[in-house]
Amino acid sequence: MGDLVFLKLGGSLITDKRSPQTAREELIQRVAGEIAAALSEVPELKLVLGHGSGSFGHPTASRYGVHEGLAGSDDWWGYAQTAVVAGRLNHLVIDAFLAQGIPVVPLQPSASARCHDGKLVHLDAAPIEECLRRGLVPVVYGDVSFDMVRGSAIVSTEQIFAYIAPRLMPARVILAGHVDGVFTADPLRQGGTRLLSEISASSFPEVGRMLTGSRDTDVTGGMLAKVKTMFELIEAQPNLTVRIISGEQKGLIRKALIDPGIEAGTLLHR
Repeated sequence: MGDLVFLKLGGSLITDKRSPQTAREELIQRVAGEIAAALSEVPELKLVLGHGSGSFGHPTASRYGVHEGLAGSDDWWGYAQTAVVAGRLNHLVIDAFLAQGIPVVPLQPSASARCHDGKLVHLDAAPIEECLRRGLVPVVYGDVSFDMVRGSAIVSTEQIFAYIAPRLMPARVILAGHVDGVFTADPLRQGGTRLLSEISASSFPEVGRMLTGSRDTDVTGGMLAKVKTMFELIEAQPNLTVRIISGEQKGLIRKALIDPGIEAGTLLHR
């Protein structure tokens, strides 16, 4: 499919994770403009867009224990609520991208996702492929899923990317978040941390011991889980590279989309 890129906008970037159900609408609009510019500059660029759930889905899922599983429970209100608020954020993102002239199509993961003990084992990728064939930009997002063991689960955008990548074979994955990349410790919790410009598969076990979860409510495991999932993907597709950058830096998402060799953030590679 040509130069296919998977791009995730992190929940920490597009929402205020300290304020429930608060989207950073001006930032979303700015990022949408950057992506529109990149698609205009590189017409052959194909894009699968994903975004996190941030202060919409994570607090709700945590409150009701949706990520831990609702097997045996008669109360699925929290599952419904989590799905609704995740979709609410998705609508805001979609509207911002449509306003920039990007032909986005929202694809609700929970409509077909199935998990087994927290692992995504099924998702219908056919609509994503069809969108790409027709010059559209499919948009997925962190969402709820039924789980054959736990009853319920949360599927992150990284899990979705990892599941569909063997079928779609992207050239690159870009994860745009609130911080500049992967640090030796959480830079939002302590000073004196160091940005890691690159991490190889062989060095990941050592780096993984340094990483912690998010400082805010994150039912998908924070930075450690994100990096671990990406290395599982790289192991299956050795030529793939993953770059983790900050979407806070104006223009950086556009530059990362149009320049595979950009030196910014943290590069994950085989």
